[in-house]
Amino acid sequence: MEEVSPLNQPAIRFCPQCATPLEIQERCREQRPVCPACGWAYYPDPKVAAAVLVEQNGAVLLTRRIGEPCKGMWTLPAGFVDAYEDPACAAERECLEETGLKVAVTGLLDITAGREHPAGADIVIIYRADVVGGKLKAGDDAERVGFFDRDQLPPLAFRATHRALGLPD
Repeated sequence: MEEVSPLNQPAIRFCPQCATPLEIQERCREQRPVCPACGWAYYPDPKVAAAVLVEQNGAVLLTRRIGEPCKGMWTLPAGFVDAYEDPACAAERECLEETGLKVAVTGLLDITAGREHPAGADIVIIYRADVVGGKLKAGDDAERVGFFDRDQLPPLAFRATHRALGLPD
């Protein structure tokens, strides 16, 4: 996987407070964009995603990715947490959007850290969930959806998916 660091992220070039061009300066032991006029400094917030592990009769619910990265590979229903959104609610929302299934979170399974690609999450919160309604159908950014026996899993994307299923990365 490509290493992602604050210095290879999309550049912020102007101060959002006063519109002065930013300079790179050391702040809190890191090189950061800083405004030489007003002192504002850019501290990137982590991107957080939430996922669900849904199991029925020993099979796990997976979605096939419609776009890059990892187009055509399979993963847990997941997506980004919106500002001010409860991560468990985000996981339920993403599952409904991607699979057509309404789920209820039953507990926390795992938290993974470490961005795997530039558009990815820094933190992935994985919940266990049960189906409480809906009809299985692909939607949003899922090309296909389905339940898979653990001994017949398709090609999997992302470290968080592997960890949630107890597989090596």
